[in-house]
Amino acid sequence: MRNFLAFIRRFRILLVFAFLQAIALSTYFTFKEFPRSQYLTTASQINGQIMVARNELTKHFNLDQNNKALQRENIKLRNKLPQSHIRMENGAVKINDTLFHQQYMYIPATVIKSSHTKRNNYFTLNVGKAQGVKRGMGVFSDKGIIGVIHYSSEHFSVVKSCLTENINIDVMIEGSGQFGLLKWNGHDARKGTMWGVSNDSDVKLWSKVVTRGGGGIFPRGLTVGKVSAKKPVEGEPLWDIEVLYSEDYRSVQRVYVIKNLLKEEQEALEANIPPDPVE
Repeated sequence: MRNFLAFIRRFRILLVFAFLQAIALSTYFTFKEFPRSQYLTTASQINGQIMVARNELTKHFNLDQNNKALQRENIKLRNKLPQSHIRMENGAVKINDTLFHQQYMYIPATVIKSSHTKRNNYFTLNVGKAQGVKRGMGVFSDKGIIGVIHYSSEHFSVVKSCLTENINIDVMIEGSGQFGLLKWNGHDARKGTMWGVSNDSDVKLWSKVVTRGGGGIFPRGLTVGKVSAKKPVEGEPLWDIEVLYSEDYRSVQRVYVIKNLLKEEQEALEANIPPDPVE
């Protein structure tokens, strides 16, 4: 108490001045309209800037969590799409459990390592057998297809991307139904080639190229890219179709692994197809 009284005695003039200054400023801003409005405007602007800065900082630290939540939400929505179900009755339009049976499920994943400058490029994902990932499963992103699972360990998997030799994914031109195989020539990471379309077909530039869904790896209709150029193949009745990929494989982060619940049934059935006779 003695020290407190000594402090008051020593700084009494300064304390009285601060007290009187506070009363004067409070009275001034209370009864003067213009200074009060200026004060409130300035305080509001400063407070707003602080809130914006805090929000940006919070968004940065929560970005990974928000992306994962968005992936889970996308999976819920995709599981409800007709492309993820197989029709149980012909002629039915309404989607419900009795008319449709789910064929595809989706596993969220993050790309932790990738390449795009080699002849054969691969992605490493942070999911593996523990999450149900197996060799031969398709992988896609929100923008387009990525590739096919090549190997998987307990907690990781390697994807053979669309930027590899002999990727051979069944694709088609949306609307016209013309189909072929997606390949990559090893030159441009943004462009692939659609092979096998007859040159008597009318292929329009900037037509959308999507998955055909015949191999059981990808559902029908997933985006691949657009037809950016075409030219006849010398000596063959085919078009050489250039496809501009919808996904930029140089910056892929979030992807989904596709689990076809009926793939084994399809493969078992197709194994009964007799081979071509040897000439």
